Amino acid sequence: MGDLGHLFRSAAEHAADYRTSLSERQVGIPVDQVALNGAFSGPLPSASCPPEQVLADLIAAAEPGLVASAGPRYFGFVVGGALPAATAADIVAAGWDQLATNAVTSPAAVAAEAAAGGWLKELLGIPASASVGFVTGAQAANTAGLAAARHQVLADAGWDVERRGLLGAPPIRVIAGQERHATIDRSLRLLGLGTDAVRPVPAEPNGAIDLESLREALRAGSSGPTIVCLQAGNVNTGACDQLREACELARRHGGWVHVDGAFGLWAAASPGTRHLVDGLELADSWACDGHKWLNLPYDSAFAFCARPDVHAAAMSYSAAYLVGSGGTPVGADLTAESSRRARGFAVWAGLRELGSLGVAAVVERCCELARRFAVGLARAGFEVANEVVLNQVLVGFGDDARTDRVVAAVQADGTCWMGGTTWRGRRLMRISVSNAATTEADVDRSIAAITRLAA
Repeated sequence: MGDLGHLFRSAAEHAADYRTSLSERQVGIPVDQVALNGAFSGPLPSASCPPEQVLADLIAAAEPGLVASAGPRYFGFVVGGALPAATAADIVAAGWDQLATNAVTSPAAVAAEAAAGGWLKELLGIPASASVGFVTGAQAANTAGLAAARHQVLADAGWDVERRGLLGAPPIRVIAGQERHATIDRSLRLLGLGTDAVRPVPAEPNGAIDLESLREALRAGSSGPTIVCLQAGNVNTGACDQLREACELARRHGGWVHVDGAFGLWAAASPGTRHLVDGLELADSWACDGHKWLNLPYDSAFAFCARPDVHAAAMSYSAAYLVGSGGTPVGADLTAESSRRARGFAVWAGLRELGSLGVAAVVERCCELARRFAVGLARAGFEVANEVVLNQVLVGFGDDARTDRVVAAVQADGTCWMGGTTWRGRRLMRISVSNAATTEADVDRSIAAITRLAA
């Protein structure tokens, strides 16, 4: 046991040293991928190896290829940096090695999910009676929400999709904004509905769904089973659909409303941004990430459903050996995985560390820093292409080719990291401010680097 203690302490100490160094590390670094692959590859040894040596070899092999994405100057892909308490909880959870299937396999894991789920619903303004599935990311959360939607709209049409499948089922129309996230389309593929089911609705200038066009789409065509996909937080601009009006329109046509709120749903946690998601409680299902704006470790996300019975009917299964199944749906009843790690411990710890005021402060500060980016880059002579309503900033540097060159130069420089995107037919730099540790100094340092490299 002494050796195990030393091994675990060494791993934790290395993790702490790495995290402590993030504020001054190069964010993106040139990588010799061939050499990196070589450090990990080779024939599988026939003999066993002491765990201490395995850990040392792993660290040595991985270090040249680590990206400082948990650091304060990583502004790509809407990535947050894991909070200290949440990271520590994940370390402990790895040691506990709990199977979070249900209250039989891990009573503690289910209790943590129940408590954290209640806190999440309170923060986001989701009905307290809603179910919460602890999943890996927005892809899994959107899939769970749309599976529940598929179940209910077909049940309303007299069709049991869980028993009979989709062959011969009434067709489902899916009404979604043109600027929906690509995970919506992949969920539709995975659920057998296909992307041809989508009736795309035009967007307003900043990327939110156009309400009049949504009204026309609902009136047009079949009045059969209908799912309406709305968005809280456009992946490029941060714009949020007008949820109250859109939900009311969908309800008049008997539609199920699913809200993809991977990062934008967190606007509800702050008094300063809550108006952007007004009416979110009227939806039927919601998807939200924890490893984005809540700054939890990967992988952590949430699938909420206003109808727990429908959620469980769409996602759960039973088996003779599966002790603990049935009754109130928990754990694996609300997700697509039975072999689930206990990610609820880190969620509970992160929320406990921040508190409701702390979550609001993270959202408000990231929005302020995004506006600081926009003002600073505009003063430097560059074009800010979107209205900055949350934490997303789009920047143009002239023509598409020059913008791509600037993005590549910034990534190679290592001061900060931003990605590129195509929006409204143009190539733009996409800046996402999502890390709780980011400061004004980090933004100013990044603006200076972008300005220097663009010149």
